[in-house]
Amino acid sequence: MAKQYTKETIQSVFIEMLNERPLSKITIKEIAERSEINRNTFYYHYEDIYELLSEIFQKEIETFINEYNDTLSWEDSFISASRFALENKKAIYHIYNSMQREELRDYIYNVAGEVMGKYVERVNRNIGASKEDEIMVKEFYQCALTEMVLRWISTGMKEDPNLVIKRIGKLFDGNIERSLSRSGSL
Repeated sequence: MAKQYTKETIQSVFIEMLNERPLSKITIKEIAERSEINRNTFYYHYEDIYELLSEIFQKEIETFINEYNDTLSWEDSFISASRFALENKKAIYHIYNSMQREELRDYIYNVAGEVMGKYVERVNRNIGASKEDEIMVKEFYQCALTEMVLRWISTGMKEDPNLVIKRIGKLFDGNIERSLSRSGSL
């Protein structure tokens, strides 16, 4: 119980610090001081800041998977899955502009994959496209969403992501179903 509390405190302090300044300006010593622990306690839980960051992203993905609602559209699911990024825009921007950009890209890619995978699988239950085509459609939208989010971050996250995602949904409405339906004739 105390171990979990300590880890949650470290994670919370780290996210708070990321919202204040770039990743490169955060030290383990500062995290430990703000968390009111000693450095050895930090190292008991994490090898370094990058392992801490990786665990935070993994935890967010697991939270989404556990809270996934099969009745939501992919747009609403993606917005729900992006809750952490929307609540911590500065932290995300600081990570994007650090050496850990790849960690952020992987996190976004995994979230997009979970959202699109579950949605495409649900749509395909009524269509019966081959598993290979189902995977291909999922991966196409996973890649497209990942790049859209990375572009949004790189341009300063000025646009309202809810409006952008909803608009993409309207522009491409029905394309997933049509793509899966074509599978049988290929």
